[in-house]
Amino acid sequence: MNSSSQNFEDVSPRGNADGESLTVEQAIANLESADLGLRFYAAWWLGRFRICEAAAITGLIRALEDEADRTPEGGYPLRRNAARALGKLGDRQAVSPLIACLDCPDFYVREAAAQSLEMLGDPVCIPALIKLLKAGLQGEQLRSQPDLSQPFDAILEALGTLRATECIPLVKPFLEHSVELVQYAAARAMYQLTQEPAYGERLVQALTGDKLQLRRAVLADLGAIGYLPAAEAIAETLAENSLKLIALKGLLEHQVHQTAASSLSEGAVRVMNLMDSLL
Repeated sequence: MNSSSQNFEDVSPRGNADGESLTVEQAIANLESADLGLRFYAAWWLGRFRICEAAAITGLIRALEDEADRTPEGGYPLRRNAARALGKLGDRQAVSPLIACLDCPDFYVREAAAQSLEMLGDPVCIPALIKLLKAGLQGEQLRSQPDLSQPFDAILEALGTLRATECIPLVKPFLEHSVELVQYAAARAMYQLTQEPAYGERLVQALTGDKLQLRRAVLADLGAIGYLPAAEAIAETLAENSLKLIALKGLLEHQVHQTAASSLSEGAVRVMNLMDSLL
């Protein structure tokens, strides 16, 4: 998942630099606390430490309908954290509640829900994601005035990961979106949906862009799609070695999955040598 979309980083929220030690029982109980800060932190903590207990799942799903934790602008911070956590925990009980979150008025709740639905991998969410994607289109063309009302990058990434080939005509116009991160998400999805190298090469070219944040996003995209021809370009990108290693790890995992368990492909060896050079 790319850096266009808050990236599910395991960073403690609201200034809690892991300074508050919790037990699983305390974290689950804190989801019902009168203290909104404790509730917010508990949702993050349960996702960060992959607490898959039934009570945690139930509490997080209930938090998706929270009305108490609101920002002055009308956002739902607890819902956002709960949605992110549920994607990490991998329990498909969360699929239907997360689909419902795609109708939330908070942009970032919709984004987190799309990201988590991608992680959960249940194709039942595809029609709801397509509905949001169509908000940026008139027919099968981009709207004349760019629509920024939806987290299109997260939606596109989810549809690509879910192999929603039926939406290729809807994804393709976003290659020309005014926001570069959305363009890259569309290229990533189109590669996943078609396996056409032209879309992988478009991402490789983006690694030479001027903006570090965009290069970071493209590294994540290339790692996610496992595009092997990008290996050398990834290693040479002007970005942090840690991010390049993560992207190369994605390429390596794709190579390993495509090869017999008893052997390493030439591509896998090539990627491993590049990884060694960055250490």
